[in-house]
Amino acid sequence: MTKLTPEEIERYQRHLVLREVGGQGQQKLKAARVLVVGAGGLGSPLIMYLAAAGVGTIGIVDDDHVSLSNLQRQIAHDTASTGTLKVDSAAETAARLNPNVEVVPHPVRINADNALELISGYDIVADGSDNFATRYLVSDACYFAKRPLAFAALGPFDGYVTTFKPHEKDAEGTPYPTYRCLFPSAPPPETVFNCSEVGVLGAVAGVVGTLQAVEVLKEITGIGESMAGRLLIYDALATRFQNIAVPWDPNNALSGDTPTITDLSIHADAPSDAATCAAGKE
Repeated sequence: MTKLTPEEIERYQRHLVLREVGGQGQQKLKAARVLVVGAGGLGSPLIMYLAAAGVGTIGIVDDDHVSLSNLQRQIAHDTASTGTLKVDSAAETAARLNPNVEVVPHPVRINADNALELISGYDIVADGSDNFATRYLVSDACYFAKRPLAFAALGPFDGYVTTFKPHEKDAEGTPYPTYRCLFPSAPPPETVFNCSEVGVLGAVAGVVGTLQAVEVLKEITGIGESMAGRLLIYDALATRFQNIAVPWDPNNALSGDTPTITDLSIHADAPSDAATCAAGKE
């Protein structure tokens, strides 16, 4: 395992004195490769905290450009970066924060053709995308590539965080759930909020993206209790967290007893959804 330099020992001092992390945990972070899907409201705080924590390689997948309307919540970008690719803007910000971290921009839209190749090059994936088509694609690809997936979604005043490891089993020998156990299929478009219409409180993205970063760091270092099999729901207006169990569904189409999804061809002609909020319409 790669040793820490004297400068890194000073930089990560507050990690090194944590009994649960220590030198070995920090070395695991330095050796880790994390792929972040989306450099927006969730991806911004996620990327910043992964970089600050010393995650050795951070890949960022996003084909969008920074717009002025992004800046109320997407803190990896600033006014001067308006018009530039989000992956480049986020990479520059992360490099200023921690030059020891390698940030690899992937200025493409993740799709059925490139998903497995992209994901297979990393140890863990963090999905901060804003549409159902991408969420299903990333979840399915992680299952086939046998990569853990730290998932988060955002609503106007709420957020959702979990970890999917359906290629692994719990202590009882039951497979962990996949995204399709939680949502067997995407809701009809007319039942889902469009975030550009209903809005998002910017700081809520910061809370949820930071929670997602914590789960990534836990998976890398092996500390604490994994969120696999559990869903954390954050209600900002009530300042309330709720933790609910998400069981494996033996009838789910991906990892159930009789799977019908055996590759990513189901996503080949998937439409590119508009940005959606996590919550549906009442």
